[in-house]
Amino acid sequence: MTSKSELPHVVILGGGFGGLSVCKYLNRTRCRITMIDRQNHHLFQPLLYQVATAGLSAPDIAKPIRSLFRKQKNLTVLMDEAVGVDAERKELLLRDKPPLSYDMLVMAVGARTNYFGNDRWEKFAPGLKTIDDARRIRHDLLMAFEHAEHAEDPAERQKLMRTIVVGGGATGVELAGAVAELAKRVLTRDFRNIDTTTAEILLLEVSPRVLGSFSESLSAAATTQLRELGVEVRVSQKILDVREGCVVLEGEEIEAGNVLWGAGVRGTVLSESLGVEMDGSKRIRVNPDCSVPGLENVYAIGDAATLKDAKGVQVPGVSPAAMQMGKYAALQIRRSLRGKESGRPFVYLDKGSMATVGRKRAVADIRGWETTGFLAWLLWLFIHLLFLVGFQKKHLVLVQWIYSYATYSRGSRLITGQDRNFKFAEREKHGAQMIGADLRPKDVHDLKPALAETP
Repeated sequence: MTSKSELPHVVILGGGFGGLSVCKYLNRTRCRITMIDRQNHHLFQPLLYQVATAGLSAPDIAKPIRSLFRKQKNLTVLMDEAVGVDAERKELLLRDKPPLSYDMLVMAVGARTNYFGNDRWEKFAPGLKTIDDARRIRHDLLMAFEHAEHAEDPAERQKLMRTIVVGGGATGVELAGAVAELAKRVLTRDFRNIDTTTAEILLLEVSPRVLGSFSESLSAAATTQLRELGVEVRVSQKILDVREGCVVLEGEEIEAGNVLWGAGVRGTVLSESLGVEMDGSKRIRVNPDCSVPGLENVYAIGDAATLKDAKGVQVPGVSPAAMQMGKYAALQIRRSLRGKESGRPFVYLDKGSMATVGRKRAVADIRGWETTGFLAWLLWLFIHLLFLVGFQKKHLVLVQWIYSYATYSRGSRLITGQDRNFKFAEREKHGAQMIGADLRPKDVHDLKPALAETP
């Protein structure tokens, strides 16, 4: 009888959609699995903007990884940071523990916010990748209105109530719409000296239209819905510089209480350290079977990888694609453990795309069938509840949304944490490395656990 220590060791980096999918499909496989992540929780990232704009609290969209797999006997969860891969020795280098040997390695480390060579902008325009990012944005948005309430200069007051969102993809559109609803519908009765309905929300996109991955008709519909919410949509806008409370365009500088970044992703520091071929966004170019060229028994999936599938389709960086790649990688690993050659190349099954703009507003493309408005919003609501991890949380989130829908109330409008530069200062103090979806402080113990937040 083979002892547990003699079984093949599969190491999975990252507890996102892709990593969880690999674990799920390796259940009952004769192997040892170790999942490593800097956080102790899986995050339902598509709803992160709801936390950033006080629609939901952090525990509504996150669940401890250990609790998800408590019944899976062949899995061990390790909270640590991977800082390198020794491919010759088949060892994973960890920050806090000795090197960990592996027989199979799956890189499901996600991606980080892309500032297109201007990483100094991060200090002034936070991205939205983690719960910490969402809490920082929520803090800054609410504090801007608090400062505006006491500002005596009308110009300063209006500046504080102005929010700039950079990037017209799904993240930027959803964030801009949610900020507009927060300012113009939710906060209207909370203040006495300011009229939050006069708040300005600007969405800046470098390309000729928002939601460039959608059809022109859906892009136009999203623009119309954003403007109905009071968002000023500006396309073909080249960002020259971002400073504290200011975005510099060609021939114009716009001051704002908050600048938020939703303009793309790039590969992680760990992915870049592998020395393999990358695309322009520093994501790993993988083989048709999701394996990493030049590295034996190493796979990359989800946002960490770039791949055109067997049908020539560029696999998008969305959660359904990560889950499909995770399932595929697990099946390939099972074949390899049985001594079989790689199976058929990966083929992405596109089940459709959707983006929410706000209450009763969304756009959806379900395999060529396009719809907008309330029906698209209902579809978006159903799909997101369907994929929320944890049966109880689905009901809690549904009740929260029904209440918010009926009353325009958001119950998570708490201002907590440090000043707006706290997170960035911690990064500079400790240095930064990647595991999961963004840059995190070097010493995880310096920050309070993300799930300690009280809704």
